[in-house]
This record gives sequence, C-alpha cells and structure tokens, in this order.
Amino acid sequence: MSNEDYYIFVNGFFFLLWGISVLLFGQVTVKYIEGKLLTEGIEQPVWDKGLGARFIAYAMIIVLKKPKPHSLVDDEGTLRYARKKDWYLSVFFIVTFLLFMFLSVMSYFVYD
Repeated sequence: MSNEDYYIFVNGFFFLLWGISVLLFGQVTVKYIEGKLLTEGIEQPVWDKGLGARFIAYAMIIVLKKPKPHSLVDDEGTLRYARKKDWYLSVFFIVTFLLFMFLSVMSYFVYD
C-alpha cells in the first residue's frame, strides 16, 4: 500500500465520519430544534428547503453560544432549545467537516 493509497483511505474515512455527523446532527439536533421552534410558530428558513445549508448556522450558534444580530436562522430560539448533546453533535459535525476539507485540500497540493 503506497502513501497515496493510505492518504485516500484516511480521507475516505473522514468523509464517512462527516456523512455520519451530518445525518446525526440533522436527525437529532436540527429536527428537535426546528420542532420546538415550530411550536412557537417559528418555521424553518424558507430559503433552505432541502439543501441543509442551515446546518452549519445551527452548529456555529450552538458551539459559540452567542446570538448574532443578523443571522440566517433564529439564534435565540436555537440557544434556548439546544441541549448538551446538541453541543457535542455540533462539535463533531464541525470538526469532521474541517478535517475532511483539510485533507482534501492537502491531497490537491501533495498528490497533484
């Protein structure tokens, strides 16, 4: 097994972990928070029907624990309903994405 094969295997592993984190974060955290916000009459953002781009906004709000004055999603509601396990899932989501992207960019420069 060459170094390039090993690198592809590790990057594929992080891609798989990131996919798992997206599924877990979406089904556990986002579904719970949006369900609670819907009981308050606040619907999910209209601009993100089916794309999942709001996931990173939810994750950053939960990890940083600071509402922003102008946000794509309801920051106060997200912070109000975020649980401890949502924080862990947010960190898992962000870290696996950053590791996957870092390894992908590095492979472009190393194995061009």
